[in-house]
Amino acid sequence: MSEQRKNELTADTPPPSRGRELLTFAVLAFGIWPFLAICFVGGYGFLVWFYQILAGPPGPLGH
Repeated sequence: MSEQRKNELTADTPPPSRGRELLTFAVLAFGIWPFLAICFVGGYGFLVWFYQILAGPPGPLGH
């Protein structure tokens, strides 16, 4: 991409406003990241639970 074309692309798009950036931050900080964290922890718990169904509970055999 030529230098002139890069300047055309950036000149046409206005910089994000402060309100837009705060909204984006709020959605990420209080919406998407907590949801993803819960999904990862729940997914890990499900994998451990399913593994214990197949392999048995942890600990020495016969107890």
